[in-house]
Amino acid sequence: MNAYYSDVIQFKGSHYDFGYMQGERLKESPILSRRAAQWAATRKRHFNINQSEAVDLFSRFIPHMLDELQGLADSLGWTMEEALVEFGGYYVETAKSGCSILTGPDFMIRNYDSDPAFYEGRYVIYQPTDGGYATLGPTMQITGRTDGMNEKGLAMGYNFVNRVRSGDGFICNMIGRMVLETCADVREAIALLKEIPHRTSFNYMLTDPAGDTFIVEASPRKVTERRASVSTNHFEILAEENRYRTEDSVRRRDELTDRGDGLDASAAYRLLNGRKEGIFAEKYGASAGTIHTSAYLPAERKALFAIGGNQMPVIFNFGRFLQEGERTNVTRVKGMLDYHKPFINME
Repeated sequence: MNAYYSDVIQFKGSHYDFGYMQGERLKESPILSRRAAQWAATRKRHFNINQSEAVDLFSRFIPHMLDELQGLADSLGWTMEEALVEFGGYYVETAKSGCSILTGPDFMIRNYDSDPAFYEGRYVIYQPTDGGYATLGPTMQITGRTDGMNEKGLAMGYNFVNRVRSGDGFICNMIGRMVLETCADVREAIALLKEIPHRTSFNYMLTDPAGDTFIVEASPRKVTERRASVSTNHFEILAEENRYRTEDSVRRRDELTDRGDGLDASAAYRLLNGRKEGIFAEKYGASAGTIHTSAYLPAERKALFAIGGNQMPVIFNFGRFLQEGERTNVTRVKGMLDYHKPFINME
């Protein structure tokens, strides 16, 4: 077992200033150099964008993201095109992952499964002053989110399904950011997910303080929704989009459906985070090991976060942050994983 950590970043201000601040932090971090080495072999094939098209889409769906990207570019001394390629989440390929999500009347619990060597180790609490909802959650590709919750209590997490027959569009992490920053509830999120272009196939689990819980099955060709409390790595309606092998995804779905019914948030968290409960995975080299467990309590505006299994989570009181401006004293969330490669933010 080795020690890992995720940095906690808090910021209130404009998107441009937020982007500039993140750029300054990245100058002192190994993230960009390590990512460049990881992506060197696939950059030419996967990092292909149409800048004017990407700008048009951002202007339509989340215009302030262009300000954040410009702030990043100015801080790092890059062009806007370079910032769009690196942080824009449009056309860019992403590593596959596992992931399991369980919801109840007042919670969402999710395991994020992937390879730690590609994990950024950043948890961001951001309150924009120039438009958009305040959000918190772990990041991917700096600007995107792997899961999260916004000030309205809308919580979101996603599950990889398939990258075969990918199309032009946004990838999961930027879609997650767009949902959280621009949608007030599940209904608005469903409408957005049906309108934006999707590069690859993912399930998007959504819940809000009303207890409304839906899975949106999204592929480059079709988007549909269904009521459900469990989401793993296959489609139920768009079954033709699934990978050939879905046995483990179906197993986790059935396990969570059978054992998760009627649980409260605390018991549901233990079910997903427990190393011996059958949901937590340690296949890190195959991009299928559980890195973090997130829990969101929409009505209470609280978020829980842990790295590794059998962990007591750190609790973030998002409601107090929003109402009283009370910043958390947590600067790092620490945990243990049975793996040998560090997160890309770690020295």
